[in-house]
Amino acid sequence: MEWILKLKFYLFTPEGLQQMILAWGYLVLIGIVFAETGLLVGFFLPGDSLLFVSGFLAGLGHLNLLWLNVTLSLAAIVGDTVGYWIGARAGVAIYGREDTRFFKKRHLLRTKEFYERHGGKTIVLARFVPIVRTFAPVVAGVAQMKYRRFLSFNIFGGIGWVLVMTSLGYHLGSIPWVQRNLEKAVLMVIVLSVLPIVIEYWKSRRRPAGP
Repeated sequence: MEWILKLKFYLFTPEGLQQMILAWGYLVLIGIVFAETGLLVGFFLPGDSLLFVSGFLAGLGHLNLLWLNVTLSLAAIVGDTVGYWIGARAGVAIYGREDTRFFKKRHLLRTKEFYERHGGKTIVLARFVPIVRTFAPVVAGVAQMKYRRFLSFNIFGGIGWVLVMTSLGYHLGSIPWVQRNLEKAVLMVIVLSVLPIVIEYWKSRRRPAGP
């Protein structure tokens, strides 16, 4: 039980993320970004919070912003590529996979519905939606999206996601209120980044179905 509490602290609190990043550096950042975007079991990992806090630490001089963005963009792109090929190899059979502690079929099916509504741009939009970003490349692989087309969305979305979140942490981190209320700032940034996509999804659900 104690290790679970420690894990929650390091993964889901800004203070814990800072300690983990300062202790393990780029290695833990690359590992988490890759696992969240490339492995089905990584859906619970805190990608947005991690990027924001890493940008914040770069602003304080603990990390190099350029190196941070390059390495994490590559990790995000490679992660989505792995997810795509998991879906392509598994095919539609993956939708019948049973739930486990680290896999929830409902997340996969909701992402499938999201993909069916938004098509290829799901790969870009999903970067800013926790859980959906883990399953989006898998669904694209199952749907047999042409890899060249997928890769263009993947590169654009991966670089955009990393740049937006780390830059926000880097620049907002100089504000005294943010420094005093980092947890609230992280939550606000995540909500604001997801809000436009939630609104678009809500609008699409309300549109009448075509003939």
